[in-house]
Amino acid sequence: MLTLQNLTKTFGSSCAVRNVSLTIERGSFVGVIGRSGAGKSTLLRMLNRLAEPTSGTISYDGRDVTNLRGAALREWRRSCAMIFQQFNLVGRLDVMTNVLTGRLAHASHIRSLFNIWSETDKAVALTALEQFDMASLAAQRVDQLSGGQQQRVAICRALVQEPDIILADEPIASLDPRNTKIVMDALLRINKHFGITVVCNLHSLDLARTYCDRLVGMSAGQLVFDGVPDALTADVARDLYGLEAGDVLHAPQQEAALGRRVPAAA
Repeated sequence: MLTLQNLTKTFGSSCAVRNVSLTIERGSFVGVIGRSGAGKSTLLRMLNRLAEPTSGTISYDGRDVTNLRGAALREWRRSCAMIFQQFNLVGRLDVMTNVLTGRLAHASHIRSLFNIWSETDKAVALTALEQFDMASLAAQRVDQLSGGQQQRVAICRALVQEPDIILADEPIASLDPRNTKIVMDALLRINKHFGITVVCNLHSLDLARTYCDRLVGMSAGQLVFDGVPDALTADVARDLYGLEAGDVLHAPQQEAALGRRVPAAA
């Protein structure tokens, strides 16, 4: 169980996240929703400790995450993997090497320094790629892939970390409807088939309702909604998004392409 208590992040005189208290159960798929600038990305980055909380605490199964340092912090980041909007891959390297970087926490310092991977590491990486129909592209440079393919590589990289939690920060923001479905199906498969907790920042309410079993709404850095998708009424959406509510409530292309289901294993 991941527990946040009065979590706050300030940048100078600006407060990006204010006194957020939240409990996230193991194995859940939580969508974090809200307009741009609501504090969603800052919240996820604090969970992974890429951003340091100004105050408040983060704990996981009773263990204080907030003050971890050194090897303990590296282990936390291994178990709490991040997927980014812009993929954060190394374009000049091939798909397999990019995925293998997710195994760095499992390798010795010398092996990781010289990019020496064990047969076990390679097998784990290939298995992940096979599950997401990417094994045939293992030797291809990442910068030759489409955006959707690159995001699947990033998901595989996160998966081979063997995490307990995956944090996805607007993972489909730059993708077309077809690749949006592919990536969201991949995250849902990870959640349902592997039991990995997924916390995903999303802008589209239709996507959030389709894939998530719980929604957390943020506005101006504060937690203003926490409930099941069916509880997110149009009135609540207007409170969250204001004038943007009409844009995020209906996405015809996505509605035509998406359906709530657990994707079959590859």
